[in-house]
Amino acid sequence: MEIKDSKDSKDRRALVVGLGISGIATALRLRQIGWTPVIVERAPARRTGGYFIALFGGGRPPAERLGILDNLQDRLPAGGRQYEVDRAGNRKPALGYGDLPGSPWMMVRGDVEEAAFAALPKDVEIRYSTVPTRIEQDAEGVDVTLTDTSDDSTVTERFDLVVGADGLRSTVRSLVFGPHEKYLHRLNYMAVAFQLPAPLSEIHPDDGAILMEPNRSMWLFPFAGSPQTVLLSYHTDDVDAEFTEPPAKRVRAAFGTEPTGRMLGEVLDALDTADDLLFDSVEQTRMDRWHRGRVVLVGDSAWCVSLYAGMGVSMGITGADLLGTMLERHSDVRHALAAWEQTLRPHLDVFQRNGIQQRMFFVPANNKELALRKAMNVGMRLPGTSHLLRQLQARDKAGRLKDTDLALA
Repeated sequence: MEIKDSKDSKDRRALVVGLGISGIATALRLRQIGWTPVIVERAPARRTGGYFIALFGGGRPPAERLGILDNLQDRLPAGGRQYEVDRAGNRKPALGYGDLPGSPWMMVRGDVEEAAFAALPKDVEIRYSTVPTRIEQDAEGVDVTLTDTSDDSTVTERFDLVVGADGLRSTVRSLVFGPHEKYLHRLNYMAVAFQLPAPLSEIHPDDGAILMEPNRSMWLFPFAGSPQTVLLSYHTDDVDAEFTEPPAKRVRAAFGTEPTGRMLGEVLDALDTADDLLFDSVEQTRMDRWHRGRVVLVGDSAWCVSLYAGMGVSMGITGADLLGTMLERHSDVRHALAAWEQTLRPHLDVFQRNGIQQRMFFVPANNKELALRKAMNVGMRLPGTSHLLRQLQARDKAGRLKDTDLALA
């Protein structure tokens, strides 16, 4: 028999830690079911910009239910082409990100964050420069000590639920579940992403390009209405060493001493002066359980599948949408969290495996994988062979789930 919480939904208060996509989506859904969300964000202001992301078919229905989708669109330029290039300047048609199963819409992270923020009711409380420093809970609620980092003042407040939506290196996770080392699994690859200040000289702004070499790659993503975004990825045997020098220096070392050619050279020159860039190790969050008592993790803090799976945004929105549904369906918070995780986890397990498998699509590890990647590229453009390969893609479980609204699965 389910134990009911004594409070009505309109009296329930939730702390959402993190003003990223998962956090805003969670606050939106909690507000829809009558809860009062309070959002805290470590940064002094809302972040803007960001690197490329994909919103897959399965992520669009929950985005629509949350009021986010109305302000989003696929920003892949109409008529743009995708090329495989080399340092000598040779090019040929190639498989692009849009060829992956799941009908991805291409955009930058800031597009989704801005659309989600615009959907958030104006009276939802947001506290910037604020982090949780202590979380203690009992059967009836959670006491959270919040620190304002701008003046080091603290306050302790009580909530019915705490949601950690604060990313790969989650403060909520470390306070409640334990240190990062228990849950973060390194794939021994680095990712560097940034927006170009101007178009490159050898390629049309509406076109994309991929340079593939063993254990390193360059992806150029075009966007309608803004400059292209670059993703550089490379293998490393020592992740910690990558953070001991400036990103541009580590990237140049990873791409070797061979002549860069014009396109890669212009990208590396732009990296030298890039102000806003992502430079991080590619990791997955692996946990046996995403909730403890009245504290729950969503998004990358719970299940980061890695950028190679491409499902971070779609599953962040999906997880938030489903969380609200379970809280509305089950009056007891702990029962709702258990039902939510039981429903969601099998799908995330598939995407995590896919994040490992799909690494080869982004950065082949050796000449054998590089040859296989090139053979797939050729095969997808040949009549008959192309049809067969697309049928095999359609039968792939991860591919099917990427296009599935999990609320209906």
